[in-house]
Amino acid sequence: MAFKMKKFGFACAGALALVLAGCGNDSNSSSDNKEKTEQTDQATKTRTLTDAMGHEVKVPEQPKRVIATYLEDNLVALGITPVAQWSVTNGVQDYLQEELKDIPTISYDLPLEAVQSFKPDLIVMDSASMVEGDKYDQYNKIAPTYVIGKEVNNDWRDELTKMGEVFGKEAEAKQVLADYEDKATEAKKEIKDKAGDISTAAVWVTGGKFFIVSDNLSSGDVMYNDLGLKVPAVVKEISEKATGNWSEISLEKLVTMDADHLFLIESDDDASKKALSDKLWNTIPAVKSGNLHKLGTESPWLYTGAIANTKIVEEITDALAK
Repeated sequence: MAFKMKKFGFACAGALALVLAGCGNDSNSSSDNKEKTEQTDQATKTRTLTDAMGHEVKVPEQPKRVIATYLEDNLVALGITPVAQWSVTNGVQDYLQEELKDIPTISYDLPLEAVQSFKPDLIVMDSASMVEGDKYDQYNKIAPTYVIGKEVNNDWRDELTKMGEVFGKEAEAKQVLADYEDKATEAKKEIKDKAGDISTAAVWVTGGKFFIVSDNLSSGDVMYNDLGLKVPAVVKEISEKATGNWSEISLEKLVTMDADHLFLIESDDDASKKALSDKLWNTIPAVKSGNLHKLGTESPWLYTGAIANTKIVEEITDALAK
């Protein structure tokens, strides 16, 4: 009899525990459901913004899966990790790989199927040229699509400011810009104090061909506008007709360039190595005088943005303000 009573007692205790556990689970479940609901609400809340092309875009307040090709520098500067990163045959933006090393790549031309496979909740386009024809409508069917600017080469400061607005990080964007301006101002003074008024140019060799940066784009913008370095006559001449960041230049033309210092972005292909071994190359004034500063293609000189430009400022300062 005692056994039966004891067994009954365990049964009652077990039942009571189940009841109490059930009550506790109801409470936890209610709390979990509430939290999930709040998260869902945050994910589905949107703000309507008008992009550069006049589209009214319903941008998620807290986008989680962003594709913003060519704009990864801005994303990283604002503490945002994209779901995929821009790439070409030769690779990715090496200078950002500390932050993006585990992020899968997507082709620079954003094939629709590839974009769709990443299930983005927001697509941000660098320029209107990326959504020509009916491309905008096709991307917009996949996810809300916001176009930052109309030009192929928009001012990077404007892009960062606009990205801050899109992601609700206006204060962060403002601080990033302020930090860059302070660094550039300090570097400009240091270079002038130690090197004086000197001229510089940046040349990129790839596939055996030479390209020179324009005076107001990419690393040219940093050298000439932010750091106040003198623009060689050849750079001015080519920039007037330039249609992009980098313009092809013949070796014969390079020999006439009167730059005090030359920054060279080297590609590791056989044709480029051969071009740099040409006797004519060594007659370029800056090369001949020993003022050649070599950079690998992993350097940020081919790109633009707060992070790229900060690194460029640091490399120029290291080279010139010794």
